[in-house]
Amino acid sequence: MVYHFRGERNGQKYGTKSNTVVKGVGTIRKKILKMANKNYKTLRLILGDQLNQKHSWYNTVDDTVIYFLAEMRQETDYTTHHIQKVIAFFSSMRNMASKLREKGHKVIYYQLDDQSNSQSLTTNLNQIIKKYDIDLFEYQLPDEYRLDSQIQSFSSSLRISSNCVDTEHFLTSRYYLSKFFDGKKQYVMEYFYRQIRKKFNILMDDIGEPQGGQWNFDKSNRKKWNTKDPIPPIYTTNKNVSGLVDLIQNAGVKTIGNIDAKAFHWPTSYEESKATLDYFCKHLLIHFGDYQDALHTEQRFLFHSRLSFSMNSKMLHPLEVVNTVIEYWQKHQDKIDISQVEGFVRQIIGWREYMRGIYWMQMPEYATLNKLNNTNSLPDFYWTGKTKMNCLQKSIQQSLDESYAHHIQRLMITGNFALLAQVNPNYVDEWYLGIYIDAIEWVEITNTRGMSQWADGGIVATKPYVSSGSYINKMSNYCKECHYNVKHKTEEDACPFNSLYWNFLDDKKEYFQRNNRMSMMMRLLEKMDGAQLAAMKTRAYSIIENPDAY
Repeated sequence: MVYHFRGERNGQKYGTKSNTVVKGVGTIRKKILKMANKNYKTLRLILGDQLNQKHSWYNTVDDTVIYFLAEMRQETDYTTHHIQKVIAFFSSMRNMASKLREKGHKVIYYQLDDQSNSQSLTTNLNQIIKKYDIDLFEYQLPDEYRLDSQIQSFSSSLRISSNCVDTEHFLTSRYYLSKFFDGKKQYVMEYFYRQIRKKFNILMDDIGEPQGGQWNFDKSNRKKWNTKDPIPPIYTTNKNVSGLVDLIQNAGVKTIGNIDAKAFHWPTSYEESKATLDYFCKHLLIHFGDYQDALHTEQRFLFHSRLSFSMNSKMLHPLEVVNTVIEYWQKHQDKIDISQVEGFVRQIIGWREYMRGIYWMQMPEYATLNKLNNTNSLPDFYWTGKTKMNCLQKSIQQSLDESYAHHIQRLMITGNFALLAQVNPNYVDEWYLGIYIDAIEWVEITNTRGMSQWADGGIVATKPYVSSGSYINKMSNYCKECHYNVKHKTEEDACPFNSLYWNFLDDKKEYFQRNNRMSMMMRLLEKMDGAQLAAMKTRAYSIIENPDAY
């Protein structure tokens, strides 16, 4: 008797055999044990972004259960990743395997150069199932559609039983958002965010109202950073990862970006992640909200937490993160305003959960959307950082050096230019997915193709996030040191964002005529002097034709 489970709903596992509902793997194991008097063996797969040491799988040590993790070319090669991203995943996976072994669990771990490693997930699994005479294959629900499809297909092909369980990480299930917005024309994140706040009693008072008297303090989170609030250094363990770098290079894995192999500063274990969280609370939270949208040439991290990789690899649970921050704030309310805390909480339990819900609501079609019909190539300077536009040069070079840029750099600098230059969103997706350490498709593609490139036509964002150079100048000091003049529009030294912005609005105006949030800009476009608009479009076309000359 073979059961292949397809998902979960209300804690129950749904199987394909006559739509049978089986409540948990324990029931089916008992049934099978009655049928076979043997040492029943289970193989459990742990993917590289499923490093939750507190998962219920690990509550009991069982000699009949084998856990499997693997460093594979399948995962290093499906796009070109930043070297620091590959290092971070491999290091974190190895730490996870070591922790499980310390607790007494049986673990099979394939390093990239192991002779037994076929570099294919399904081939590796089949080999282990045969070698160890496995009776049951179990896996946690993958968060990438690509892997979910692959493992579902693999499970269906097996002649043994298989079962999938939840990752026990997210606050909402895959399809929670579909139900929440059922029948709605727009998927407004704010409504979802408030519901999650209520459901988990996060920043709520005793009578069910938001602490601080309002749900959202976003208007307080838009300050331009200045030196009067000094920024502490980042928390780092300065690990030596030279061995991993050599392994990856010797294997011929193609990567992008730079790395200091003797001083790797990203957290790659639960303990390091927790220490990074505690450091954020003690040293950075005090001004996080104030400057969360700020940009500066000399400050790459500002007051940001650097916890996104720890959460997206599931080393840290989102509730542990927000509760730790809230508990620290409650003890220091005389020094830390609630606006600093709410802005942080909103990113994690609001946007992060929302983007994951959009992903599973819209995939796989979402990965093909290009509502604005943009077709241009991504400029070469996205891969080299060689451009005279200071905001782009600083943001891209930082990305190459750190595998990191904060959300405004991604949205309003690199993403803004790509959209104004009308780049095909496929190329933009590829770049974002590869270059950032925290980029896993469920969170990358919804932020890139949706929030940044408006390729989904408004599913995520009600309007395109585009701007001229004025916004960049308002939020940063980039323009002061730039080759171009942010106040000029058509001159040779004019900021390219200015002409690109108005050209974009004019080229794409048919898409925005019924968009209320774009109505003011459409009216300004209509009133613009024809000769001035023509001059800006001429300059914009020259930039789009040869962006690497600027």
